[in-house]
Amino acid sequence: MSVKVETKPSTQQSRAGRSNIQVWVQKLIAQRYLQVMALLGVAWMIVFNYIPMYGIIIAFKEFDIIRPISAAPWVGFDHFKEFFEDDSLGYVIKNTIGMSLIKLVIGFPLPILFALLLNELRSMVFKRWVQTITYLPHFLSWVVLGGIMATWLSDVGIVNKILMAINVIHEPITYLAEPKYFWGIVITSDIWKELGWSAIIYLAAISSISPELYEAATIDGAGRGQKMWNITLPSIKGTISILFILAISGVLNSNFDQILVLRNQLNETSSNVIDVYVYQAGLLSGRYSYAAAVGLIKSVIALILLLGANGITKRLNNTSLF
Repeated sequence: MSVKVETKPSTQQSRAGRSNIQVWVQKLIAQRYLQVMALLGVAWMIVFNYIPMYGIIIAFKEFDIIRPISAAPWVGFDHFKEFFEDDSLGYVIKNTIGMSLIKLVIGFPLPILFALLLNELRSMVFKRWVQTITYLPHFLSWVVLGGIMATWLSDVGIVNKILMAINVIHEPITYLAEPKYFWGIVITSDIWKELGWSAIIYLAAISSISPELYEAATIDGAGRGQKMWNITLPSIKGTISILFILAISGVLNSNFDQILVLRNQLNETSSNVIDVYVYQAGLLSGRYSYAAAVGLIKSVIALILLLGANGITKRLNNTSLF
């Protein structure tokens, strides 16, 4: 009579666990140089992103630079209440969300369209020339571009000269001194600066599409427009979705450098956004706790927008960040 000896499940699980650990250790040793490089990035993130998060508690304290954070008295949600009761909150939120939404509606699709059209160019020389011209503004700081914009938009600038030459206007306009023109200036200059650079990711995604799909479409008699609509766009929808999620989460970001360079006292009613508001309250007025509270509100809203956009995109086309 034979007796079957069954291995206990716990023993099998422990052996499988040890085997997985051995495989993991071997892989770690084989990739040791890459792991060291990755650890440097992780260390940088911990030092500059996670450790400073301790300082966010000053949003609930009355902090000043004379004493340490731990010695500052607690004030609870007083700074948050003060922000929501501020008389200037209305136009600050209006300017921030207004400019950001217009940038999202106009500025987000344009790089996609530009990448699609650039991909259709057959002359490589002309294509490289267009790419160079459109990429160049991205590498210039807003300090430089702000000076260029201020010169172009002055009462003796090139914009006024062209418009007067074609009889669109009859007398010069100082555009940066008029609040009603500020949004248009910010949105137009931002698109001009980032259009070519933003299209790089879409061009990279387009380059990974199999040429066989286009060849099959050509055999079936499809034109360029049909190929773009039925092949190119569906193939890069994952990239579009990810960048759209990131764009939604950054709705409250108003490109602080650009606004700070172009704003002045005459257009303040249209140029005062959350980032400028925090800068004035924190650095100029020395109210660090109040500025931290406003920044925390902005970060929480951005997180909610990120999670919401991620969930919606995941349900619509099964593409998400996490």
